[in-house]
Amino acid sequence: MIDFSVITACGECCVGCEKKDKGLCPGCIESDGYVPEWSQSGRCKIHACAREHGVQFCGLCKEFPCEQLPQIISWNANIIEHLSKLRDEYNKVQR
Repeated sequence: MIDFSVITACGECCVGCEKKDKGLCPGCIESDGYVPEWSQSGRCKIHACAREHGVQFCGLCKEFPCEQLPQIISWNANIIEHLSKLRDEYNKVQR
């Protein structure tokens, strides 16, 4: 079973992340999207968008999948599928 309290806006999980474990990154959830990866541009755009839409992660958004998602989350070529699976698991748990 997935612990959704640790799922970030982009569908990642910071638990076990080497950067977080070494104290190099506070974690997206804990820092409200202000992490070193985004220091040049401020707050993580994905995190900010999810919060603006009132959802924990993109897969729960009423606009999911939006056109910009694959471009913003470019490190995961299967992001729509990944977030869809997370959404489906989340919905099962909520019943």
